[in-house]
Amino acid sequence: MNAEIIAVGSELLLGQIQNSNATYLSRELSKVGIDVYHHTVVGDNQERLMDVVKKALERADVLIFTGGLGPTKDDLTKETVGEVTGTPLDYDPETEARIRDFFATRKRNMTENNRKQALVLKGAHIFPNDHGLACGMALEIASKQLILLPGPPSELIPMFETYALPFLLKNVHQKEEIQSKVLRFFNIGESQLVEKIDDLIEQQSNPTIAPLASDGEVTLRLTVKGSDDKENERLLNHVKQQVLGRVGDFFYGEGEENLATLLVKELSERSLTLGAAESLTGGQFSAALTEVPAVSNVFNGAIVCYSNAVKETILSVSPRLLSEEGAVSAACAKQLAENVKKALHSDVGVSFTGVAGPGELEGHAPGIVYIGIATQHTTEAYKLHLAGSRENIRDRSVKYGLYYLLKDLR
Repeated sequence: MNAEIIAVGSELLLGQIQNSNATYLSRELSKVGIDVYHHTVVGDNQERLMDVVKKALERADVLIFTGGLGPTKDDLTKETVGEVTGTPLDYDPETEARIRDFFATRKRNMTENNRKQALVLKGAHIFPNDHGLACGMALEIASKQLILLPGPPSELIPMFETYALPFLLKNVHQKEEIQSKVLRFFNIGESQLVEKIDDLIEQQSNPTIAPLASDGEVTLRLTVKGSDDKENERLLNHVKQQVLGRVGDFFYGEGEENLATLLVKELSERSLTLGAAESLTGGQFSAALTEVPAVSNVFNGAIVCYSNAVKETILSVSPRLLSEEGAVSAACAKQLAENVKKALHSDVGVSFTGVAGPGELEGHAPGIVYIGIATQHTTEAYKLHLAGSRENIRDRSVKYGLYYLLKDLR
């Protein structure tokens, strides 16, 4: 059983809004074993929409339309579906009554174009809209299911969860389910990781292995399809162990938890607090960490020490060290980490110093970065050679700081 998601709206093609509905629907359909093979976006043009519908009917079992159910002339989804399938439109009395009640309770006149939102494909199963006016609907044509949903996510998501998904589960006799595991890796490039597990990817059938690089990290999504949950889990775990046998040194977590989330969890479990000294990163490390709920239990704060004067006066870095070793040095990173730990009464201190570019600093090229970590027992400094823009170097420095902290604490 496969599906195609068809998003209707010129605003999507103009880049005015993101097609978040397709992402949401693909994720939810995969959970119930319905494969999504195509995402299509088409503007508010009936001729082009007709071509899309005809093509989708040839290649998909389930067609899910989002958008184009509103009151204006350019809302053409149900009219076009009706034209292609030879299905007339008629007013749904219950939907029309809901729309009239909506305007009456607000003491506003209902115009004729609002009544258009009660037009439905004849013989369709109707999905009430509990959060808006345009109803959704499902129409079966030659053993294919056509699902029409409103465009606004605030209307689409509850309608899909409450009405459309139960309808699909009842009417699409799907026995298999799709289950996934997401494995997260850092400090290894996508090409290097893929090279190490290339034979596993080549041999894949069920489960499948899909690599994805994003923001300096690499994830592997392991996906299995089957009717037995226990067997699915066994297959996923078998492939997981094969992968970790090759690249386990770079593995840091599983699922949706990122580096910052896992670091906060690790600090919490160990009842440790953290303080940060940010020169190179200028507060970006703190911003990333404070995205995590309840981080205040473990994060005491940060000192942005961009100038050498602040390093000396606020964090007591030795003037001689700055003169002889320089701010961009392992020695400075260590002293910053140790001193911010003391200054902020923390169990662990972390520091960031280096050259973001575009020019050199203290004779160092852009991308030279030092991260210092002072724990209750040791102080270490990690040297990085990063490439990319000023923004990329700073962003990746933050992630390396999270990664090294997590690695040192475990």
